[in-house]
Parts: sequence; structure tokens; C-alpha cells
Amino acid sequence: MTTRRSRTSKRAAGPRDLPRAVAPLAPFICIAWTDGSLAGDEIRALRKAATSFDDDARAALDDWLDPANPPDAAELEQLRHLIAEHADGAEDPGDLVELGQRIARAVGIDDPQLAQRMRPLQDALGVAPAEAARALATPPAPPGPARAPRPPFDPAALHDYIDADHADVRERVLELLCTDAFHYVDRRDTQAYREQVLQWCRLLAAEGLGALAYPQEFGGRGDVAASIAAFETIGYHDTSLLVKYGVQFGLFGGSIYLLGTRKHHERYLRDVATLALPGCFAMTESAHGSNVRDIETTAHYDADTGEFVIHTPNPDARKDYIGNAAAHGRMAVVFAQLHTAAGHHGVHAFLVPIRSDEGTVLPGIEIEDCGLKAGLDGVDNGRIAFDHVRIPRDNLLDRYASVSAAGAYTSPIPSDGRRFFTMLGTLVAGRISIACASVSAAKCGLTIAIRHTATRTQFGPEGAPEIPLLDYTTMQLRLLPRLATAFALDFAMKALVRRFAAHDADDARDIETLAAALKAYASDWNVATLQECREACGGAGFMATNRIGALRADTDVFTTFEGANHVLYQLVARGRLTEYRDQFGELRIWNIARFIAARAATRVAELNPIITRRTDDDHLLDPDFHNAALRYRVERLTASLARRLKARIDDGMDSFDALNECQDHAVALGRAAAEAYVLEQFQEGVSGSPAELADILGCLSALYTLSCIDRDAAWYLEAGYMEPAKSRAIRNKINELCRELRPVAVPLSEAFGVPDVLLEPGPTSVR
Repeated sequence: MTTRRSRTSKRAAGPRDLPRAVAPLAPFICIAWTDGSLAGDEIRALRKAATSFDDDARAALDDWLDPANPPDAAELEQLRHLIAEHADGAEDPGDLVELGQRIARAVGIDDPQLAQRMRPLQDALGVAPAEAARALATPPAPPGPARAPRPPFDPAALHDYIDADHADVRERVLELLCTDAFHYVDRRDTQAYREQVLQWCRLLAAEGLGALAYPQEFGGRGDVAASIAAFETIGYHDTSLLVKYGVQFGLFGGSIYLLGTRKHHERYLRDVATLALPGCFAMTESAHGSNVRDIETTAHYDADTGEFVIHTPNPDARKDYIGNAAAHGRMAVVFAQLHTAAGHHGVHAFLVPIRSDEGTVLPGIEIEDCGLKAGLDGVDNGRIAFDHVRIPRDNLLDRYASVSAAGAYTSPIPSDGRRFFTMLGTLVAGRISIACASVSAAKCGLTIAIRHTATRTQFGPEGAPEIPLLDYTTMQLRLLPRLATAFALDFAMKALVRRFAAHDADDARDIETLAAALKAYASDWNVATLQECREACGGAGFMATNRIGALRADTDVFTTFEGANHVLYQLVARGRLTEYRDQFGELRIWNIARFIAARAATRVAELNPIITRRTDDDHLLDPDFHNAALRYRVERLTASLARRLKARIDDGMDSFDALNECQDHAVALGRAAAEAYVLEQFQEGVSGSPAELADILGCLSALYTLSCIDRDAAWYLEAGYMEPAKSRAIRNKINELCRELRPVAVPLSEAFGVPDVLLEPGPTSVR
């Protein structure tokens, strides 16, 4: 029998005894010391629970629960051996009390009151008793190789479906990017990195990939959609190459093609397409980014010489952050305020040489390297200033306006505002391209993170192997709704590209609005997605051997490229308000009555108590419910923003100030409009898919939409669109969909079709 020791004494060396009468308490002792320490309140609770035992048993238990003399590893192993020896190899040993009874029977104790006395001990431990018993009675299983389940769909078939548009261009680009010539390089040597990116760009140009959007007579295919498909695919490779390619062939060449006329096309497009003429797109200034209308660079026409004089009037008017400017560009499309003797005519685009054929900076041109950036250091961004630089009159890109030799200004578009926005239409292709590239970058990050979390194991049930990170609900919630959104955006972007390639003048304004919406939405989502992917990979995600860090650094600026996102969301909101005004006019009394009647019908259909409370699967997974919910948010935000603006303007407030007071509302509307369009196109993609892909795409569509609703649950609850029980049901359904998609997460990421060789750079970003 063990003698009770003083609480302040130290136990002598050697394992302490466990009397036969106390052996049934071994499971409780082991569990009590599971975390290696016992707090005072835990000890008091256990002692109180042990009052029904005799003095010797309580003394022995005190000895084992003494915080001053905790059992060492050998003693705990002795207890575990005792438990395993007498657990009879049971797969289900019951709870701790039942396990204690098994041990009691094994050592010959027959005490009908034992279970009753042990029950308070089990309650005092505050653990899941059955799980704790299994952990003690079951020996640890050796880890085995994970076996991936066979997906219920063919990833290759899914890839072929989502990338069917211009599959030949995509395949050709990927073939090139996977060759040795496109091996990743060390990004730390900025000069060498820039030269390598230029060489990569030349290789793409040599394959005709820079001319895809230009007419056939200038070496192209006349296919802007094919050009965007190539850009999207290059997004799987180095992002500096992507931006260099976009600046050269999209912004610089695209401006010459879209804003210039025949004489410009014949003189420049072939050289642009082959990179014989490297160029820049010089719109942004140090003090003016999104506000292009008020840039300060000037272009005064000198009728005596037939020249425009390009000038930077102050340091804030320098062209800033200009890609290709610091090292390689020889000509720039410069946006400047055009002045003739008759007056000021607004912003126009001019071709301005900035370097000689040998690369020497020309007189009157000052170029400064922007230096190291947070990313994209393979792109030579620079600042350009002009000191009364003279260019020929023909260097005005004159598709929408011209100046005669005598200085007479003419334009086929009489409205200054309409002419300005028509010329800025060159940015539409850029915005669409940035949105596509954002999706490409996120696809890379998601593929890497999903593969990592599907194989990286951590923790797990007691006595069982560690489980993959992706088996954890929190990890599924971090990655799988974003995986669903990647597919949703993929369908939306391809639909917009098709519409853009086939559009006419009547469709131009809608496409501009959609391009702004999706550029803002996709680039915002990409940044947040890559951050989640980086964190999902833990420390491995922070290493240069993992591309996520480089992708995150390089694409962060996509939220600023081609228009800051919050500005673009407001542009989208303005588009929605224009539609609203066209539909309801000036909101005269009869239009208000008509609108209220329409709204009432919507509220009857959408906000009746049955709909707001429905939580069954048929409803929560119904595509009609999904579409109605997102459209309702857009319509309600539009109507309420219109009312807020009208009330302020009716009170005499300037319209600019009125919109400023409602700016957060406008941004919310812009984002909601983007989400609703994405869902609409995703649902069309699902409905048109092969039968064997419909179920998996439908599941992804549901997860995308319910995640959108859940993120804005507070708004839907405030609007009365759903009740708390429905909000909880949606959250539970998201968890359920994530569990359903977990086994096929890796095959879904494989369907993106990103080659392995593009996902695995070496120790310094070298493949």
C-alpha cells in the first residue's frame, strides 16, 4: 500500500506504486495529466469527487495528483501500459467509467459501487469521456499513405469545358511557357530580371502572340478575344512578363490601333507587334491617377511649324509609374490637354518619341527610374517629364479628333464629355485583361494551397494518425468558397470577353460598366484569396520556393491598375443609376407610383414570411433563389441610393457633395452588381455544361452564392429578406457544401490546367 507523502516533499527516484485497489483510477489519472499540468481548481474538483473512496484510495490518488510531484513520462507510460493490458483490445471501450470497470475486473476487484464512485471523477474531468477512453485504449496507428478518392467527374473534361474559347491560343502559350527558355529567374537582380522579362516578351512576339488583336495586314489575327486569352494564360507565369506584355501590345499598341488612323497603323503596328518598337502608355501623372480629365501635361499646337509642343508644367504633372519607361521604351502614347489658338479641347493622345534607336534619351525628355517596388520589379517603371518637346502634327492619334495644318480643331463627336469617355474606351480591354489575369493568379495560388493542405497533416484524434489540414472545417471555409468563386469568375470573364469582342456602339456603355465592375471585383478577390492561400500554407507559403508570395506581391497593384477599385465601383453605381433614371425618369408622381407598385410586387414575392423563413435544402440550393437574392440586393441598393441622392439634391446640395455623402452606398452597389453578374454567367455556364459536369458545377455555384449571401447576412437581415433561422441555415449549408467538395478539391484545382512546372520555382524563384 502506498504511503501518502507530504505535499512539499519530493518523491524518491523510481516509479511510484499504484495499489491494486486504485488501479481502476488509472484512466482518470492519465487524462488528468494529459496537458502536463493541473490547476488548483481541477485538483479540488477531483478530490471532492473522490470523497466516496476509502482513505487509502484517496491518499494514493492525492499522491498521483500532487502538482509539486507530477508523474514523469515513465510513470505515465506505466499507467498506459496497465490500461492497454486490461482493456481487452476493445474497439469501443465505452467511457472512462467503463474502462475503469474493465481494469477492476482484470485485477480481481468486485465492487458493485465502483461505477457510482467513479462517475463524479469523470464528470469533474470535464472531458468527452468516450473519446478519452478510446484514446487511452487504442494504440496509435502508424501513418499510411493517403489515397485520393476517384472524383465523380473528369478534371480534363472540366478543363476543356471552361477553357474552350481559343483553346488553340491557350495551348500554344502554355507550350512556350513550359520550355526551358521561360525558366523562372532570380528576381533579386533587378537589372538582369528586367532584361530577362524583355527577352521573354520578344519570344512571345516572335510567335505572333503580340499581334493577335491587330488586323491581319499588320501581322495579326484581328481577334481581340484571342489576345485576351493569351494574356490570361501568361498570367500563370511570371507576372512581370504579363504586365510587360500588356503594356507593350495592349496599352501602347492598342492605343495606336484604337485611337489612331490608317497612317498610324501602317507606320507603327508591325514594329509594335514584333517589339521592334518598344513603347509606353503615359497617362498617369504624379498628382493625377484616376482623374484623367484633369491631368496637367499640355500639348499646344504651333500653326507656324505644324507641330505640337508637349510640356510638363510642374513636377506634379510628370508621367509616373509608366511601364517600359525606365529602360526599354522608345516611344510613348502621351495623354495631354490639347490647346489650339481657338482654345482648350480636353485630353487627347499623342505619339512622343522618348529614346533614339540606340536607346539614348532624346533632348527635352527627362526619365527617372521609379526604383524598387513591392512587386513587379521585372517591369521598368519610370517617370517622364517633357520640356517643350516638339512632335509632328501627324503624331496626334486622330480617330476621334483632328487638328488641321492651320490649327482648326474638328471632331466627329461634338460632346466634349462623350468624346473624352470614348477615347478612354481603350481602357476597357485593359480592365478586362486585368480581371482575367487576377483570376489566373488566384488559380495558381489556390492550386498550390489546396495541394499543400490536402497532404500536409497536423494534429488528429488521440491514437490516430494526423489528418490533412484540408480536413479541418476552418481550412475548408478559407479555401473552398474561394475555389468556387474562381470558377464563377472564370465563366463571367469569358462571357464578358465574348461580348466585348462582338459589341457595337449600342453595347459599349454596358460593357464599360461590366469591365469596371469585374476588374474591381476580381482584383479585390485575388488579393484576399492569395493572402488566404499564403496563410493556408503556413511558413512554407512565405518561402521563395512557393510562388504565392511572389504572386501576392506582384498582383497587389492590380487593385490600382486601370483605375482604383473604389472609383470603379462608383462608376458601376453611376451606370446603375443611369438605368434607373432611364426606367423611372425624374421620379414624377406617376413614375413613383409605378415604381412603388413594382417594389410591392417584389416584396410580396420575396419577403413573404414563408420565403424569409425557408431553410430546406430544396430552397437553399435553388438557383432561382440564389439569383433572386443577389438581384434583390442590387435593386434595393439602387433604389435606396437614388432616393438618398435625390433627397440631398432637392435640398439644394451640389450633386458632387451628394454623391460624396453616399459614397459608401455607391461602392456597396457596385460590388453587389458585380456579384450578381458573376452569378448570372456562372448559372448560364452550369446550364450549358455536359451532363457529367452539371452536378459539380451546380455545387460550386451554390457555394459561391451562399457565401456571398452569408458575407452580407447583416444587410439581408436588416432588409427583412431573411430571418435569423435562415441565416443560420445558410451558414450550416456552406459548411455542408465544403465537406461535400473536400474530397474533390484537388481534382477541381487540376481542372484549371496550370502546368506543374509553372507552379514550382526553385529556391530563389528559379525553376
